[in-house]
Amino acid sequence: MNAEFWKGKRVFLTGHTGFKGSWMSLWLQSLGAEVTGFSLAPNTAPSLFEAADVASGMESVIGDIRDPQALDEAMTKAKPSIVIHMAAQPLVRESYADPVTTYSTNVMGTVHVLEAVRKTPEVKAVVVITSDKCYENREWFWAYREDSELGGADPYSNSKACTELVAAAYRNSFFHPDKHAEHGVALATARAGNVIGGGDWAKDRLVPDALAALHAGSPLVLRHPHATRPWQHVLEPLHGYLALAEALYQDGPKHADAWNFGPYEFSDRTVGWIVDRLCELWGLAIPKQQETGPVPHEAGYLKVDSSKARSVLGWAPKLDLDTTLRWIVEWSRTHADGVDMRDKTLRQIRKFMELPHYEPASSAALAEIP
Repeated sequence: MNAEFWKGKRVFLTGHTGFKGSWMSLWLQSLGAEVTGFSLAPNTAPSLFEAADVASGMESVIGDIRDPQALDEAMTKAKPSIVIHMAAQPLVRESYADPVTTYSTNVMGTVHVLEAVRKTPEVKAVVVITSDKCYENREWFWAYREDSELGGADPYSNSKACTELVAAAYRNSFFHPDKHAEHGVALATARAGNVIGGGDWAKDRLVPDALAALHAGSPLVLRHPHATRPWQHVLEPLHGYLALAEALYQDGPKHADAWNFGPYEFSDRTVGWIVDRLCELWGLAIPKQQETGPVPHEAGYLKVDSSKARSVLGWAPKLDLDTTLRWIVEWSRTHADGVDMRDKTLRQIRKFMELPHYEPASSAALAEIP
């Protein structure tokens, strides 16, 4: 990623008030981009969007991607050259409780975004964020590549597979790479999952629940303590999305495809391991309890192969898992101390940008807290 590329670029970002969207908004602001965000109001209190005063450095539009007229108006006014679509209903458990909203937001919301793109002649690059859960998960130990079968057993995962199909249909029908000279738009999808970082207060997520228990000194209830996930800091995939958007802008037809952004396999750890390590770093033990009663199905193991992003985009992870957890604990402690969280979050972004890609054998050198 070339930081200079982003200076003055007009970027339209959906989902800017969410956890990942707030980090992305601040990163784009720090790069000098002119950012317009379109999203629902933050759905947690506190929220990173408010704690880090994200709105102060961008044009923030509160709206619903299920409202095509409002979305069209906002994008027409913004005149972006780059669109990053992150808005979504992002929780597996919530998708069981409200599948209609999950599908209408994740699938038809994406249709509305791509229709707005068709009406905005300034757009050159579009990145649609989906999830690693878009794959048909066989619960095996091999990593999924971009051409692996799509699927999803639960409404959330399935909605993300549908989103991938919607993006592919629009690419083939309206933004075909072979006809790039005619339409000028390069459209790609990005797949990542299990991101963690400071400022996440979403319900039914492991790290927010663990930090809340640590703050309160209360027991932590776990649904699947032995489930294994490929954990990564939120800045890792965001770095990939930015690199992809830049590549699409500069040489669209070569990169208009699906892309995985996941950690090295050495970051695969169980839910229970993550909680234990957070407790060690916090310096306080909390009791863990297994949730009783019926628990909705969730994948036990899933990882993606990011070799294409590493070889073509030059993207690779920068933080090992232990450093990621240290950064999260430091961010959370700083927030509890009432410090300026916009400054703290931007300092973590700057530190991340300064780091080289890491090799697992030498990852201990990254432990310094920014």
